[in-house]
Amino acid sequence: MIDPERTAQILRLARAERWPVGTIAAQLGVHHDVVERVLRQEGVLQTSIVRPSRLDPFVPFVRETWARYPRLPASRLYRMCVERGYVGSPEHFRHAVAPHRPRRPVEAFLRLKTLIGEQAQVDWAHFGTRAIGRAQRPLVAFVMVLSYSRAIFLRFRLSLKTEDFLRGHQEAFSYFAGVPRVCLYDNLKSAVLERQGDAIRFNPLLLAFAGHYHYEPRPVAVGRGNEKARVERAIRYVRQGFYLARTWRDLDDLNAQALAWCQGPALERPWPEEPSRRVADVFREEQGRLLALPENPFPVDERVEVVVGKTPYVRFDSNDYSVPHPLVRRTLVVLASPTLVRLFEGTAEVATHLRSYDRGQQIEDPAHVAALVEEKSRARRHRGIDRLAAAAPSSRTLLERLAERGTNLGHATYRLLQLLDAYGGEALERALTEVLRRDVPHVHAVAQVLERNRAASGQAPALPLALPDDARVRDLVVRPHALKDYDALAPLPPETAPAPEPQKPGDADEPPRDPAAAG
Repeated sequence: MIDPERTAQILRLARAERWPVGTIAAQLGVHHDVVERVLRQEGVLQTSIVRPSRLDPFVPFVRETWARYPRLPASRLYRMCVERGYVGSPEHFRHAVAPHRPRRPVEAFLRLKTLIGEQAQVDWAHFGTRAIGRAQRPLVAFVMVLSYSRAIFLRFRLSLKTEDFLRGHQEAFSYFAGVPRVCLYDNLKSAVLERQGDAIRFNPLLLAFAGHYHYEPRPVAVGRGNEKARVERAIRYVRQGFYLARTWRDLDDLNAQALAWCQGPALERPWPEEPSRRVADVFREEQGRLLALPENPFPVDERVEVVVGKTPYVRFDSNDYSVPHPLVRRTLVVLASPTLVRLFEGTAEVATHLRSYDRGQQIEDPAHVAALVEEKSRARRHRGIDRLAAAAPSSRTLLERLAERGTNLGHATYRLLQLLDAYGGEALERALTEVLRRDVPHVHAVAQVLERNRAASGQAPALPLALPDDARVRDLVVRPHALKDYDALAPLPPETAPAPEPQKPGDADEPPRDPAAAG
């Protein structure tokens, strides 16, 4: 509405000064629709002349088509008219056909009244995504509002899974200290798996949950968001009254702030039915009419069967969790809460970890890793003992004597394997026999006997090398070369070259000797 003074000013400028509508609107700072309405009411604004349009021949076809297909988009109708000879642009067509589009009748709604303690309305609210390490998790809020008192429960999650949906119910019932007789849902997958008209296939997990808490799950009709308008308004209130411009460290901090908000400002607001009363006062009255909570809560942990591969880890929610190594190649069950991941074999709990919402992480229990390392160490030690027993049977007796003395068997096995590689099985067996006969069961005594026997036989020193278990390397034979062949690669100047040694009789018939072999 504009005041009479402004109306008189518009009429004067239009009649006396002959200003156009746009000039009047710009000078007076009003919208041109306001100027046109004032002039039209006073009979000043003349009806514009209707000019012929390119659409005129197609108007009967447009009306007939839209009468048969009211939901047909204008873009498809444009293509149909082009095929029949229309030459205008899509933009002109869209504006020209707008007055001919069938309009839905405006529906009037009754204000819904609910009995005290009778109904709650439930829905998810989306708040974008949250980066946790390398993962992008959806940030969603579970919202339940009691239809009578308008008390709100709010809890944020990083998942839209059915288990999180049911956990939100469980926490809301605990917060309200009771259960409403009916919970009203939209047609989301956590509640309704399939719907054909009035035939509804509920999520079986939701039905089991509702049976445990003795309430009726009731979905609204398709496209009838007005039937759960109270939770829609509650979500709008959460966005504007709580989440907007709020800072928080992590999900736990955000949920702690949400709980304080539900117990504070959300309860202190006026009750819509009677603004003189607060929601908190009506909520206290409604609590006495809610159904009692069952003695045992419904299990809402996420349950997934997983298979342990060749390594002692299971994959759950994009992360790897360790298990005891004897469980490889077995099927386990994961029970996951928002904070813990527990693994079971049958009814026995075999591992527990803190849950990670990152991705690609390896969450380990140090005890699992230590047990696997110890198992591998024992396996290597047993393989070494078996190899020693095959090459030198007396090694078993020596290891038994060393065990009686409390010697470290792992180190003793390692040293005996080195001696076996350096001197061979026969020489090691002779040395072991002598050491046991002389009753000096020490590994270093075995090494002394082997070195003494080698020196007595005039053999070259034993130089143990750690070679891989590859026959192509262990059985490789290197042919020695004369050192004077290397001297020919870098000849010395004549003045610094050493004089040739006198040749002894018979040397010409002998091949050159390798100085290294002579040692």
